[in-house]
Amino acid sequence: MAFRTDSEFTAMSEINVTPLVDVMLVLLVVFMVTAPLLMQAVSVKLPKTAAVAPLKPTPALELNLTNQGDILLGRTKVSSTALEAELKARYAKTPNAAVRLRADERVPYGQIAQVMAAVSRSGFQKVALVTAAGTGVAPKTPAAK
Repeated sequence: MAFRTDSEFTAMSEINVTPLVDVMLVLLVVFMVTAPLLMQAVSVKLPKTAAVAPLKPTPALELNLTNQGDILLGRTKVSSTALEAELKARYAKTPNAAVRLRADERVPYGQIAQVMAAVSRSGFQKVALVTAAGTGVAPKTPAAK
């Protein structure tokens, strides 16, 4: 059967690849989803053991810096000169304790650094800076006039 070139019914010599691309993309997504599942499906039969006692929580030492410049060790007010000696005494009692440092946001950074240095010199190695949970957005300050 011959086709005439002057007719409106001519043979199309191009292949429509759009459906082929759609099928390939679907197959790619299927393999991307199933491949990690196959990699993590390692069959391991774990041995059974007797129950063990839960770990004891680590004791924590509360250290507070107020806006007025006061240093509180627990609920006891301590001077900055006696802080290191008091911390060394506490370290001798509980060497694995962690120190939780709470400082008012208006306390100068230099004072916080001095207190952290005293904590470090006294022997404590675990120091946590406690912050308030918030939105993470800094409060608006009034514009300078």
